[in-house]
Amino acid sequence: MRFRPCIDIHNGKVKQIVGGSLRDQGDQARENFVSGQDAPFYARFYQSYGLQGGHIILLNPESSPYYQETKRQALAALRAYPGGLQVGGGIRPENAGEFLDAGASHVIVTSYVFRDGALSWENLENMIRSVGRERMVLDLSCRKKDGVYWIVTDRWQKFTRVEVNRRTLDRLSGYCDEFLVHAVDVEGKASGIETELAALLAGCENIPITYAGGVGSFRDLENLREAGKNRLDVTVGSALDLFGGSMSFEQILKFCKN
Repeated sequence: MRFRPCIDIHNGKVKQIVGGSLRDQGDQARENFVSGQDAPFYARFYQSYGLQGGHIILLNPESSPYYQETKRQALAALRAYPGGLQVGGGIRPENAGEFLDAGASHVIVTSYVFRDGALSWENLENMIRSVGRERMVLDLSCRKKDGVYWIVTDRWQKFTRVEVNRRTLDRLSGYCDEFLVHAVDVEGKASGIETELAALLAGCENIPITYAGGVGSFRDLENLREAGKNRLDVTVGSALDLFGGSMSFEQILKFCKN
């Protein structure tokens, strides 16, 4: 289990939010933490620990009046730690190059590939031609409905008809370098992980998978390690002391290394 740091940017500020509360209308979200530091500060901090493979997420759509400042923060963080961080949020072939040129190791893609509720193989191939399989992460963030985990798009607001299951994971693993999966129903709540989802993800051994959502204690990390068969990497957001939570950053690093 590797610790994957995060920098979530909303309305031009580094924040931790409750994932399910995010709304494009009015650029609203229920906030757990709003940082007084900018995104490059966190990028340099993660670099000082040699942490790689973390992700920057832009949480505003391009139509938002806050988008340009959110993007500026993201690009500045990538330049502060070249090659050390991934970036996602509205990524498509037309803009992916700008983020890669700024220093992103990978681009993270969801909504462009999962269009109108379905997987667009054409768009997936377009992304691969644009950036290469080895520099693409597919975001399979999901929410549970009727007992099934469905991929959600557009900043986790729209359900698709694509189920997160073994078949989906196996099919898509050949088209990207990693998966990133936010358990959106518990994202930002520090209320415990989705053990069922972790166990499902652990069945895919082809590529690295980062799980995010619900970690609020070291017991939750133990549960994730067990349910995920020690195959999943982890992101901790709102519970992290860097973001006003109670879990020590240093202790998390030690836990993940053991």
